[in-house]
Amino acid sequence: MRKLRNKELNRLSVEEYKASDKTPIIVILDNVRSLNNVGSVFRTSDALRLKKIYLCGITPTPPHNDIHKTALGAEDSVDWEYSESTEEVIEKLQEKGYEVNCVEQVENSTFLTDYKVKPQVPVALVFGNEVKGVRQEAINISDGCIEIPQHGTKHSFNISVSAGIVLWEISKQMLY
Repeated sequence: MRKLRNKELNRLSVEEYKASDKTPIIVILDNVRSLNNVGSVFRTSDALRLKKIYLCGITPTPPHNDIHKTALGAEDSVDWEYSESTEEVIEKLQEKGYEVNCVEQVENSTFLTDYKVKPQVPVALVFGNEVKGVRQEAINISDGCIEIPQHGTKHSFNISVSAGIVLWEISKQMLY
């Protein structure tokens, strides 16, 4: 076995990425504070070729060196938009036919292991603040909540880790 060199990975250019078909998943960041977490979500979204990211509330936006540090340029390839209101974004996407799920621990949540993507239905996923999670106002108008099963004492993942787990699982269902 030999480790591949970067030039052997057949990476898309930013222009090729922008012109390519996207996985019909939109990420909504609800008041995420950390620039590094935002950058990490950009990088994961690029890797999975997701449709778009909405940065809402106090979530920082590019350009910023600390976002770039973890995004490694993905902030240039992935479409993104800022909105002051997470709820307005949720309602707009629901009107366009998206199923909007918050990633949060709530009563009657659906474990990620049990969540099934509906054929031909695009998905939007809301990820929340590092301390307080997704705000109740966003939960109240979402179509449901997905929870990552956890078995330790913390019952908490960093938002960038949660995004990686959930986005991989849902994109896997859509693509493979």
